[in-house]
Amino acid sequence: MVKETFLHEKHIALGAKMVDFAGWHMPVQYSTIVEEHNTVRNSVGLFDVSHMGEVFVSGNDALDFLQKLVPQDISKLNYEKAVYCQLPNKKGGLIDDLIIYKMGINYYLIICNASRVDDDVNWMSVNSSGYDVTIDNQSHNYSLLAIQGPKADELLRTMGLDTQQDSFTIKSAKILDYKILVSRTGYTGEDGYELLVKNEIAPVLWDRILEYGEPFGIKPIGLGARDTLRLEAALHLYGNDLDEDTTPVEAGLSWSFAKDKKEDYNGKSVIMEQLANGGRKKLIAIKMLDKNIARHGYAVFFNGEKAGIVTSGCISPVLGCNIALAYVKNTKDICTGTVVQVMIREKLHDAEVVKKPFVNKNNKIRN
Repeated sequence: MVKETFLHEKHIALGAKMVDFAGWHMPVQYSTIVEEHNTVRNSVGLFDVSHMGEVFVSGNDALDFLQKLVPQDISKLNYEKAVYCQLPNKKGGLIDDLIIYKMGINYYLIICNASRVDDDVNWMSVNSSGYDVTIDNQSHNYSLLAIQGPKADELLRTMGLDTQQDSFTIKSAKILDYKILVSRTGYTGEDGYELLVKNEIAPVLWDRILEYGEPFGIKPIGLGARDTLRLEAALHLYGNDLDEDTTPVEAGLSWSFAKDKKEDYNGKSVIMEQLANGGRKKLIAIKMLDKNIARHGYAVFFNGEKAGIVTSGCISPVLGCNIALAYVKNTKDICTGTVVQVMIREKLHDAEVVKKPFVNKNNKIRN
């Protein structure tokens, strides 16, 4: 059975086009994807991302347990701070990518991708043997609202937010007398916040955000624009750009994990070997040199031979051209400025390898 968030009726009332996504009935767009995309880039948008998972990890061995699970060094994570993580299997392939928040002593919150919550919790449980740790999946009790865009902070200030937060931090706060958890994170490349609230609060808070946001030009934003926004920022989508046969090194995520972490973790030997010698493949960004779109699953060619496959592709509303991410064989010959070809409807079309991200990200905030 397809699940519904507590905001489902709000989306229907707003005339959203609904689709099934990761087992959830979700809004893909309310107006047009381009209009919603530009709203987030230029002002502020409101997303229902309640399909994401929330898992709390606690207990005397919580830190040691997380150190075994992820390549990042969780011992360096300070109170009310967050870190982007991967959840590797024993071969270094990725079960999921996560955000881990330190909520207190031996108390952490993990945000999981909607399609992977059950797999993540199962993997955590399998790996918990011998640890004094509690794994508490609270996904069914929480809703998650994302407010994203250059006017997101100003909007929330008008609603009573009085915390001062850097990027990748989380704090308890009050907005319109509602006690919620506020994290300065997002999936758009813009400044913004994600509000973690009890389900019963979500519908009224959704309405109030749209009400207070009207002078700022706020619009509700669907999954379609969420995808184009994250792709312009070259942010990975699990199931497209990440999977259990892809390591963090191959995904271009070496920047995100500790190179000198002493503790062993699942897949460490493979990941460290690839860090030294390179993986089997690498993730590149490409810009199409004609009007064709490189879509997920299309083959990439180099020098007349198949070299890889497109994982994500779309029209970039900001750049006015077609962009994509693709995995190709790990060779120095395919680099920034190289021209490759994408097979589209049985014809090869030129594309240029470009630097990631496609557009500048504006989500690094220091107060």
